[in-house]
Amino acid sequence: MKAVIFDLDGTLVQSEKLKAHSYAVAVQRLLLLDAPDERAVEAYREIVGSARDVASKHIMDSLGLERALRALMPAYKASSPEQVLTELRVTIYNRSVADPAVIRANEWPHTTALLRTAKDTFCATAVATMSQRKEVDHVLTSLDLLEHLDVILTKEDVTNAKPDPEIYLLAAKRLDVPPSECLVLEDSVACVRAGVSAGMHVIAVATPFTECSLHRELPVPLEWVVRDPATLPEVVRRKIDEHDAISHAVKEPR
Repeated sequence: MKAVIFDLDGTLVQSEKLKAHSYAVAVQRLLLLDAPDERAVEAYREIVGSARDVASKHIMDSLGLERALRALMPAYKASSPEQVLTELRVTIYNRSVADPAVIRANEWPHTTALLRTAKDTFCATAVATMSQRKEVDHVLTSLDLLEHLDVILTKEDVTNAKPDPEIYLLAAKRLDVPPSECLVLEDSVACVRAGVSAGMHVIAVATPFTECSLHRELPVPLEWVVRDPATLPEVVRRKIDEHDAISHAVKEPR
């Protein structure tokens, strides 16, 4: 295995939790509620891993917010009601994560440790995420991960969002590594499918936001789903050993 490619949101940092909460606060302010609307958190859980416009529309439809949001379209110069919800959510989220301490407090140490180890053992490394470049740079800087990465790909680098494999195929090209020699770490169903469709080896690292959906729509064999962070190094080792065994068998003369 010559390269390891990491998702960002939910895989290296618990940004999904922070984004879900920002949706809940946005709905609270929109509907003038006394507390963040937990219905928004549950609706986000159903669509986690999707592009922000897709997530906002799903939450809008699930909670019946279109009329309230449509009324605000002129003020936000928005072309759709879900765009208003996105603007509300992004403003709240950005204010929260502007403090690097907030990001560090929500780091997933098991995957960031794996990233550092991969780089230290001369494996090529990349981040492939559908978040925007400005946000990604801020998160990676806050976690001191920039020097451990060879390639960083974001929403701006591709035309098609995950589960389309475009971003993973581009990562392999930029790393100059065949897709079959790449290991992907992802946390959501749609994003795992992107790695599988790219012809890469994929390990799904479940989070509180994605465990149920991964169990319901398992895109990889159960043995490649990590539910206990402590088991991640062992699962990665098994995946590498499996890959090496298959590669050796193929190369052996008949």
